[in-house]
Amino acid sequence: MKITFSLILLIGLLLPLSAQEVFTKALNESPRHHEWVKLEYGDRTLHSFLVYPEVSDKAKAVILIHENRGLNDWARLMADQLAAEGFIVIAPDLLSGAGPNGGKTSDFPDTDAAREAIYGLSADQVTQDLQAVDAYLRSLPAANGTVAVAGFCWGGSQTFRYATNSEDIAAAFVFYGTGPKEDAPYAQIKAPVYGFYGGNDARVNATLKHSATQMRANSLAFEQVIFDGAGHAFMRSGSLPNADGPNAKAREAAFARLVELLEGL
Repeated sequence: MKITFSLILLIGLLLPLSAQEVFTKALNESPRHHEWVKLEYGDRTLHSFLVYPEVSDKAKAVILIHENRGLNDWARLMADQLAAEGFIVIAPDLLSGAGPNGGKTSDFPDTDAAREAIYGLSADQVTQDLQAVDAYLRSLPAANGTVAVAGFCWGGSQTFRYATNSEDIAAAFVFYGTGPKEDAPYAQIKAPVYGFYGGNDARVNATLKHSATQMRANSLAFEQVIFDGAGHAFMRSGSLPNADGPNAKAREAAFARLVELLEGL
């Protein structure tokens, strides 16, 4: 049975669990195959969370890029939920090696420490990590060779940036992330970019005009949807047991749009 947003919300309403416990419980009860993989290149080891769908044919694949909090249970549950729709999904922990004693996201004492570390990452290292994940997905026997990228918040910005560094991805799905500040990188984009934004997110939305102008100047597809009343990070806040109406509604509509677009690749 697919673990849908409605089911997760119901679990949260019926049981006296914290948001974190709701996400962890849903992950533990998922029927899909989960595994941790270590991708090694050079002297780097990148820990990644991989989820397989329950399908009979080869599947499209998605690289899921976490928020600035790192690869937490919410991000892993997003990977599981996408896999429930028929896609192979891998969520790399881009904080691999940056945690205490060379650890990853789960080794940080709190989300503030993880957030501080993520803004110290080298842009080139992030690109190389994503390239390693991309190559890994294309090598999987169960994958059909179509790879897309989706990211949230900081991960949304990294998704837009990776689109400027890859000629092979089929599409980039940017959730409330900003595009490049400079004009030149836009000319390097080959894939269509789809944006998902909250209406109450002035900081991010103030950058959309520049991104749209540059995408249009380079004859590139940039289709953006703004969800009225939703705030920043509505995909996470909208999945909380106590989510308010606009964020929960935006989360459901945005997820449906993402799945539809992925199916159309």
